[in-house]
Amino acid sequence: DLGRLDRLVDPAGAAAGVVGAGGLAGALYLAGIPVSLAAAAGAILGVFLASAIKYTDEWEKAVVLRMGRYRGLRGPGYFTIVPILDRVAYTIDQRIRTTAFGAESCLTRDTVPVNVDAIAFWIVRDAERAALEVQDYDEAVILSAQTALRDAIGKHDLAELIQSRIELGHGLKVALEQKMANWGIQVQSVEIRDVIIPAALEDAMSRQAQAERERQARIILGTAETEIAHKFVEAADA
Repeated sequence: DLGRLDRLVDPAGAAAGVVGAGGLAGALYLAGIPVSLAAAAGAILGVFLASAIKYTDEWEKAVVLRMGRYRGLRGPGYFTIVPILDRVAYTIDQRIRTTAFGAESCLTRDTVPVNVDAIAFWIVRDAERAALEVQDYDEAVILSAQTALRDAIGKHDLAELIQSRIELGHGLKVALEQKMANWGIQVQSVEIRDVIIPAALEDAMSRQAQAERERQARIILGTAETEIAHKFVEAADA
């Protein structure tokens, strides 16, 4: 991870290496070994000590491998490894993450093409599973969320998608949790941000809604005129 290259030689590791190098060089010099050889040996020891000290931030876990085999998680804070044999494969961020995803030109149950945008809030609960069970859990979350969203769109009518966004988000959360349980990932929530329909259909729905309102207005007006006429008849009889 290029973003972690600064940790290969951190300040504490460099300081330990300098101290170790100076101590070894002095001891070798006192033992009668030439200064050049003592300095070279001290430099090698300094590099060795500096590469043995690593650290991670408060919200991270480091995945340590020894000759390719999983050795465990380290951090947060400073920790040591065995140079040459051990390496930090990568670090896992355990803060809550947000992933935006969408589905374009999907057909609803009543065959209406829609574009839906959503966002998922998730967190890595089990860093060991996330490291060993899935190669790229970020990409896996996005692809799984898109697949679940497309499946949910095909099971709902357009009216349900527009009016029941909270229920649709909850259904997506349950579906994603079932799929990601073995990956050590927990889905906090899924929210539907927007449901976009074709412009022609939107215009037709607007005209339909306007016609419906006009029909209701005419019915109310006719009912009122009928009641007024009945009142006049009653008045005439009186």
